[in-house]
Amino acid sequence: MKNYRDRIRISPNIRSGKPCIVNTRIAVSDVFDYLGSGMSVEEVLDDFPDLTLTDIQACFAFAADRDRRLTVVPYEVAV
Repeated sequence: MKNYRDRIRISPNIRSGKPCIVNTRIAVSDVFDYLGSGMSVEEVLDDFPDLTLTDIQACFAFAADRDRRLTVVPYEVAV
């Protein structure tokens, strides 16, 4: 997925600003919760007919991009 930004939006008025799939109220975290609970991609798509495979791929791309942008602050453990 080249540009997840076409599929994922953040709006303070929708789901309290959680990143959501456009034209739905389904948050990226919802998709990962369903997949993490053991549902397959096909099951998620069957349960949510408004979603497409491209939407789910956009969720993965969004998460990967967010992970790349995390700033790691190293710390030393006092001994």
